[in-house]
Amino acid sequence: MAGLWDAALRGEAAVRRAALAAVDAALLEGVLMRTEAEPNASDVVSFAPFTLLPSAVPSALFRQAYAVQQDFNLLVDAISQDREFLERALASTVKVDDFTARLFRIHLQVLEEGLAQSVFLGINRSDYMFDCGAPGAPALKQIEINTIAASFGGLASRTAAVHGRVLKELGMAEEASRLLPNNPSEGLASGIAKAWELYGSRSAVVMFLVEEVQRNIFDQRCVENELWNRNIRVIRKRFRDVFEKGSLDEARRLYMDGQEVAVVYYREGYVPTNYNQQNWEARLLLERSRAVKCPDIATQLAGTKKVQQELSRPGTLEKLLPGRTEAIARIRATFAGLYSLDVGEEGDKIAATAIANPDQFVLKPQREGGGNNLYGEELRQVLEKIKDSPERTSYILMDKIQPQPTRNYLLRAHSPLKASECVSELGIFGVYVRQGKELVMNEAAGHLLRTKAVEHADGGVAAGVAVLDTPYLVGRFYSAQCPSAQLCAGDGSWHPALQLQPSTSSCWHGVNALQEKTACPESVGMQFVHCSRSRRVTAAGRGRMQALELPWEAEGEAGEQWVQRLVPR
Repeated sequence: MAGLWDAALRGEAAVRRAALAAVDAALLEGVLMRTEAEPNASDVVSFAPFTLLPSAVPSALFRQAYAVQQDFNLLVDAISQDREFLERALASTVKVDDFTARLFRIHLQVLEEGLAQSVFLGINRSDYMFDCGAPGAPALKQIEINTIAASFGGLASRTAAVHGRVLKELGMAEEASRLLPNNPSEGLASGIAKAWELYGSRSAVVMFLVEEVQRNIFDQRCVENELWNRNIRVIRKRFRDVFEKGSLDEARRLYMDGQEVAVVYYREGYVPTNYNQQNWEARLLLERSRAVKCPDIATQLAGTKKVQQELSRPGTLEKLLPGRTEAIARIRATFAGLYSLDVGEEGDKIAATAIANPDQFVLKPQREGGGNNLYGEELRQVLEKIKDSPERTSYILMDKIQPQPTRNYLLRAHSPLKASECVSELGIFGVYVRQGKELVMNEAAGHLLRTKAVEHADGGVAAGVAVLDTPYLVGRFYSAQCPSAQLCAGDGSWHPALQLQPSTSSCWHGVNALQEKTACPESVGMQFVHCSRSRRVTAAGRGRMQALELPWEAEGEAGEQWVQRLVPR
């Protein structure tokens, strides 16, 4: 498939020059990770993996993702406060999934004791793909919402500058100027700072709870530095440090090494391997404390896959967000098909359907961190094994989203430079702060684009599969997989027979035919949107060719449209 930047990347020498410039730019901008050989030392570091060039993202879907983020913030916050909903939603899961069950037991224990925490901070990231599985324009469909340790906001704040440098290297300074500013680091830090302020002790610190292995430390340091710039002291501790040195006073204030902790920001604690018995005891200590937890354990449970599936049931959103009709409509528009595997007729039916059609579904366990989902033959084998067992309730099924592949280069240290067919996933960061029942902050805090080769079904940047990317907004986004262009045949019928291919264009973004109401073997109406340079495009229809010159006026949002009539030769 043709890529957005093909014209600029036709020569191997140009690609190699751009790649060298890109790596140096990444090092200069601080798009860094520690190495696998020395994951806890910064003596030798490498660039974090990223795409050579930014990837096309439909501007309408990008705006939609931002517009719905505050709604998702409200929804997550509402779920975290609804004990009855969480108990009902997770009732089957906690019977078969020990990790979820242990989190839920801590949640109930803290509620029974009475919450000491009065300020609540949520930092989440809602992830989407652009589904081209149905005819017409692509649709924004949610993959998941991450409510704990949502990463790469720091490095995403620096990636656009790298891609801007690469575009300039390739002689596309104007395209570079179109890359959107993006600073999730500042947005996430603003939420942490507000929670710290509302906690009410200027001498208290923010504690980053971090993993034993810290390859992605620079992503965290970006947020940390934003807090230091606000004169907020930050400490970094692990679960074992909390177990050994953490304590609560009579008012359940949390202390570490004699320092009062105002906010605990989790970058750890989202998978079973993060816990041993000592770490579970440390988690309970933190949850019992007055400190602001990001997230508190109820909010972590709100991000489970089972809750995601339960939210798709009719009437559920209306109960959680009463009176918010427009917000509910925006949220529901992003849902892919989600299905319960609970024991019973409903679960039996969808399990049988997935076994018969494994390529149409994704099997999702109650796990975070990437690389856990099952697809295709592996999905079929697992479901065959557990279809008659209660174990199946530890999973949910989701319709498999069909994104449009595009061509790009994925840059990784010590890896050969080669073009790959890729798909992208867009994440929007959300931040909210609640004091008691009053929501004092609710914001979309920036975005993250990750791209991976099509041969990898699952896995994120930290898992070594996806790479960092930058969105390049385009007006329309069509492909052979989701045809919208149509040709009027001589008998007046309409067929998806018109194919448009870029000629010399590095920035042709799509076309859709305007249906003519009259019988028209002589003419076909066409609409070109957001073509950012004046280039030639060749249109093939009914075996005839016509070269079209796309004027500069085609540039703009989807509403700024230029229409030219094609008269086949």
